[in-house]
Amino acid sequence: MTDDILIVRIYLSEADHGRRRKLMQEILTLLQERHAVQGVTVFRGIAGFGASGEVHADDILRLTVDLPLVIEFFDEPKVAEAAIGLLDDLVRGGHIVSWPAKRYGSAARPARQG
Repeated sequence: MTDDILIVRIYLSEADHGRRRKLMQEILTLLQERHAVQGVTVFRGIAGFGASGEVHADDILRLTVDLPLVIEFFDEPKVAEAAIGLLDDLVRGGHIVSWPAKRYGSAARPARQG
């Protein structure tokens, strides 16, 4: 059995702030409490650069580290697209990407709240 899903990836950095706290935590809260998406993973990169070309890397000699983060989640296309609509206000333009995929096997879906 296969289900159509939408995989969404959000690119940000550790130093990005949302309205009240770190942007990563605001996004996770939104995805868990408001949308109950089926799966979320946060990847912390060891190095990366964005449009500015400035390299951010894990370096033991630096006192502050601003490493790249990637938040990835998936769900049914309708749910994932609704979540993207809310994230659009939090995340800089062009930092959210998505693509269709298939999930194989059956997954127990948690009950949606509220």
